[in-house]
Amino acid sequence: MTDYSRFEDDIIVNSYHAQSPNRNGDVPLTINDSTMPNEDGENIDLRNHFDGRLDVIFSDGDRRIDVNQFWEMNYHEASIFLEEGENNEKFDSHPHEPEALPAYLLVHNDWYYGMDLATSLVLIVLAFAEDPATPPFEMPVALHSIIELFALAVIGLGLALKLRWMGWLTILKHKRTMLKCITLTIMIIEAFVVLIRQTSHFRVSRALRPIFLVDTHYLGGVRRFIRQILQSLPPIFDMLLLIFFFVTVYSVLGYYLFKSTTDVHNHFDTLFNSFVNMFVLLTTANFPDIMMPAYSKSKWYSLFFISYLCIVLYLLMNLMLAVVYETFTSIERDKFRKLLLHKRQACKNAFKLLLTKENPNQMEFPQFEGVMRYYAPKKSNRDLLVMFRYLNTSGNGSLTIEEFYGIYDSVMMTWQPQAIDTPWYFTASPTVQRICQTANSIISWPYFDHIFYVLTTLNGIAMIERGIQSYPNLQTSVLAFSAGWDTCFFLACFTLEVALKTLGMGLERYFSSGWNLYDFVVTFGGLIAVISLRLFPDFVYVVVFRPLKLLRLFKLKKRYRDIIGTMAILSPLIKSAGCVMLVMYYFFAIIGMELFAGYDMRNCCNGTNIETYYKYTPDKSGYYYLNTFPNLAVSLVTLFELTVVNNWFVVMNGYATKVHAASRAYFVLFYLFTMVVLTIVVASVLEAFRFRIQYKKQTTKRDEEKLLHEEIELKWEDVMNYVKDFQALQKYRSDMFVGVGKISFLGSRPRNRQVLQRRMYRHEIEQWMQEAAAIDKRL
Repeated sequence: MTDYSRFEDDIIVNSYHAQSPNRNGDVPLTINDSTMPNEDGENIDLRNHFDGRLDVIFSDGDRRIDVNQFWEMNYHEASIFLEEGENNEKFDSHPHEPEALPAYLLVHNDWYYGMDLATSLVLIVLAFAEDPATPPFEMPVALHSIIELFALAVIGLGLALKLRWMGWLTILKHKRTMLKCITLTIMIIEAFVVLIRQTSHFRVSRALRPIFLVDTHYLGGVRRFIRQILQSLPPIFDMLLLIFFFVTVYSVLGYYLFKSTTDVHNHFDTLFNSFVNMFVLLTTANFPDIMMPAYSKSKWYSLFFISYLCIVLYLLMNLMLAVVYETFTSIERDKFRKLLLHKRQACKNAFKLLLTKENPNQMEFPQFEGVMRYYAPKKSNRDLLVMFRYLNTSGNGSLTIEEFYGIYDSVMMTWQPQAIDTPWYFTASPTVQRICQTANSIISWPYFDHIFYVLTTLNGIAMIERGIQSYPNLQTSVLAFSAGWDTCFFLACFTLEVALKTLGMGLERYFSSGWNLYDFVVTFGGLIAVISLRLFPDFVYVVVFRPLKLLRLFKLKKRYRDIIGTMAILSPLIKSAGCVMLVMYYFFAIIGMELFAGYDMRNCCNGTNIETYYKYTPDKSGYYYLNTFPNLAVSLVTLFELTVVNNWFVVMNGYATKVHAASRAYFVLFYLFTMVVLTIVVASVLEAFRFRIQYKKQTTKRDEEKLLHEEIELKWEDVMNYVKDFQALQKYRSDMFVGVGKISFLGSRPRNRQVLQRRMYRHEIEQWMQEAAAIDKRL
């Protein structure tokens, strides 16, 4: 990778020149003249590269220019543009100088991606070993400081390489990269301080370590989800302001209504306590406890609390969800539009680098093949031919810019030749063919699946019967439930089903179905459960495999299929939301440890209304003293308890009593952050389900098949039109066109949200592309 060097402006060659930056700041390199004198003074055609002789060397003084290297350089830069379009990276971070290309290529490769992810995870995990440490993972200060500095050095090296091609001015415009630089600087200084002093100090900056993890290549979905959260914040803040207004009004009213009726609980003895308790009531964690003292004085006081909950909880909180849902829906549509147009611009930038003098407006196959070697290196030569044929809708053997816009779609698809009625076992021995053909006939029987649905139902009835029986001990119960004769019988049936399907369909076709994969895992897990429970009766965790088989019955009802399909579409979003939640937990866990580690909460609140929760005696305990922040592991558990909001105010008031009343701010902020994130997650789930329902209403099964599959016919004449190299043609002839003049291929798209959106927004896409084309003409 480091051998590539771009032509510079100081190379005095009439045929080559570097264009000035375009409106995006990109500097595409093109050839303006198709001829150039070689070392013997003869004019040669630089663009006549189809004969495979690209090893001509040109010289200018001491500089020697390799035409083959020139094209490789253009292929590589074009692939970089395509990658930037796919990853939604800004084009102003594109390398513009030849000296910057090695640094760019070093940072943008799988080895560096993996190392960057590993070092970021090391920084996260170090919190288990740093003071206050989780006991099994505790390390000496010097050791974890050195590990931290090493990880920070690796991350710093990546930033230094980024500076090599971006420059400080571009870095200043990239907020995420700038934040990463500032955080890195602070952490390096603090790590050296800890190493020198050999003791830790108040280090809330550790809470910012997830910044490095979120910035890694593999967490692009997390970054997009965080961006959606930030874009959804304005309407959320508006609704929160309205909610807090009503909380304040009711707090003031409650203070003057119930101050004279306060009891030992002191819910309304001060305006501050009144506000705190009314805020907690918003979560229903202290209801009806907060109402009962006033309710005992007068039943009419219940109207105060009922009206508060109806207005603030049931009306305003749900209204906030509706507002966020509407905002999220518009953000999703706008995000899809921006990504589509960003990819379009990336295709334009790449297309400019792949034109020849003879065909200045269209791309030919050698250039397409060259750029695909870098952008999609796992695609075979056969795949490239099929992709080029799929894109070349005009059939003239060259790609226009409009056709090249479909490059991302073609790369996404997997292409397989379509042999008529040729089963997977066609080349096997006669005995294997007979067995597989019999299996295929059995699974093709219309009632085959119905038999196993009945067996699955009987399996569920048998489980219920086992569950209601009485057994002398737990081990006997477990063996009867998950390793009894009925379990073995049903497992044998389900194993036979898996065997017949794999023999009749072939492994590739069988595992292409998510339901088949699920059946295989559950059946295989059930076999492991029977064996392990016979050997280790205490290993009760494997009992889950038997009831999991019943999930297959939900496939029968369309509503459940829609729900499961929505879950499949949502899986990338759910993973991103889960990562965001973990990042938020880590952030608050570190701050919680810095603020509250070292406080013993046993018997901390004697004389208060939460005394019984923290009461600790050898005979009886309230157990809430365990909700502390002594290390990262326990802190995460405590925060999850707070997320559930059941009695979360007990933990908050406990620390307010033990530490300081201002510590309530920590718990209130955590609740607000959690509420915002979970509200957006719920809104995203609703939006995805609504999207799927609309998609189902607008799309028939046949339309969906057309959407997910593309069938094309590749003729030998097409290949001869694309490929000019004789040796390559001979290879294609022997590998693909043995005794035939054409082959049909089926391209399959993944059934993900992006593909379905192209169907849902097909009219909008056409309008967006027309608008972009009109803008290009004006420019």
